Amino acid sequence: MWRSGLNSRSTTTAKALKEKKWDALVIGGGHNGFTAAAYLARGGLSVAVLERRHVIGGAAVTEEIIPGFKFSRCSYLQSLLRPSVIRELELKRHGLKLLKPTATTFTPCLDGRYLLLGHDDERNYLEISKFSKYDADAFPRYENQLYKFCKLMDFVLDSQAPETLHWDSSFTYWMRDKLEKSVFWARCLRHIMVLGQKDMVNFMDLLLSPTSKVLNKWFESDILKAVLAGDAIVGSMASIHTPGSGYVLLHHVMGETDGDRNVWSHVEGGMGSVSTAISNAAIEAGASIMTNAEVSQLMIGNSGTIEGVLLADGTRVCSSIVLSNATPHRTFLGLIPRDALPEDFLRAIEKSDYNSGTTKINVAVDKLPWFHCCGSNNTEAGPQHTATIHICSESMDNIGSACQDARNGLPSKRPVMEMTIPSSLDKTISPPGKHVVSLFTQYTPYKPSNGSWENPTYREAYAKRCFSLIDEYAPGFSSSIIGYDMLTPPDLEREFGLTGGNIFHGATGLDSLFFMRPAKGWSGYRTPVRGLYLCGSGTHPGGGVMAAPGRNAARITLRDFKKHHSW
Repeated sequence: MWRSGLNSRSTTTAKALKEKKWDALVIGGGHNGFTAAAYLARGGLSVAVLERRHVIGGAAVTEEIIPGFKFSRCSYLQSLLRPSVIRELELKRHGLKLLKPTATTFTPCLDGRYLLLGHDDERNYLEISKFSKYDADAFPRYENQLYKFCKLMDFVLDSQAPETLHWDSSFTYWMRDKLEKSVFWARCLRHIMVLGQKDMVNFMDLLLSPTSKVLNKWFESDILKAVLAGDAIVGSMASIHTPGSGYVLLHHVMGETDGDRNVWSHVEGGMGSVSTAISNAAIEAGASIMTNAEVSQLMIGNSGTIEGVLLADGTRVCSSIVLSNATPHRTFLGLIPRDALPEDFLRAIEKSDYNSGTTKINVAVDKLPWFHCCGSNNTEAGPQHTATIHICSESMDNIGSACQDARNGLPSKRPVMEMTIPSSLDKTISPPGKHVVSLFTQYTPYKPSNGSWENPTYREAYAKRCFSLIDEYAPGFSSSIIGYDMLTPPDLEREFGLTGGNIFHGATGLDSLFFMRPAKGWSGYRTPVRGLYLCGSGTHPGGGVMAAPGRNAARITLRDFKKHHSW
């Protein structure tokens, strides 16, 4: 199969890598790894990023699988990338260009109706009124309530978790740590006081409730509830009836593009352009990058401290600091001897939830999909083509049934699909007149009970099922397909190192966030091995193309480095 890495790069050689003792090494050239490297290099450290694949980006990657078509193979939209990272690393100067859709969500119905939501409140009111006047009145109040929680969430996302110090520290450092934690809790309390008791109770209700309960209290129309519920299930095996799933509804408003809330943008050149821009900032600051550099083992000295890494080809790379952008499971159970870690910590990592119900299908087509509910077959891109398109998502019952199939061990009979067509806005990723279609499908068990993802016939049957379902809404879609690339949970694990195929480096339930991520007592990016830090999505504040874990981990690492070198 044709494969071309659009952002393949190495800025150093194997010889140079092993002849130098680096201040810090970063395992994994994903967006969080490069974010950490950029901040460390800007802090004056010599840094090398080691990427296992031939191409940088991790799950935020662009690859040309089919000649002429550039796929964002895993992540596919941008909204959660922290504004502080965009600003501080000057990512726009380094090539990041965001493309705002003209509509936000489009949900076609088999009965010929549709719901198209966008940036205009009056048009949204008219659209929702087609299904329910009550919901049209309630929707602005629902969004406004979520917006109230954003400042508190922004503060939490941009802050390091105030974790207990584990490594030996001087009295001065201990006192400074205590002061910083006091400042964190004081600021947190201030945000809570600004919300007030009524809104804080509403916030807790949202955090703890099932998605279905939250939406049933607000709305009556099946289609609007289903559209909003889709935000709460992305990338997980969780049901919309699971307590705590309501938290992810905040993603509806938590992200932003150029200061506008609830705008999920395409990225010119695909999602790999996010990683490229961050890597450009890291390189400019002095960081080095090595692709095809798989780390097979962490080197730990007799005193239990990090001494560097051993690559799969036998190369030893020395450093007293290593940041891992790999999943916690891969880091602690794949790169470190068991006897180097506390038993209770190992158990916590082993028992972490890495279930995934996600299969990503990237499709090259020779024409835009035509949705029969939209009337005339116009060959030009309309607002619906630029939006996130929800297929088989006309009710919460549809979502619930799809989830139940997977819990019974079977791929969903009618998978819930998020379709995006980035080429409707980005003319750099496909030949003229042809298009790239991204399908984020759920639910697909890691190990189906009725077959295997290793069986080509079984894989093809699932892909064709998805295409046939799209034909019900967009006749002729299947016949427009030139080729496709399909990534099941085992594929995501094997090719991108995502344990269990989980796109967030672990579940994002309330028992796996903040103080509990990746394990209780170890949420502060430091690990039981002195000199080893985590900087990936398996740490606070979690997954998505956010870059907050990389930024936060680098700040902690720099603080420790400066403390050690001031002695």
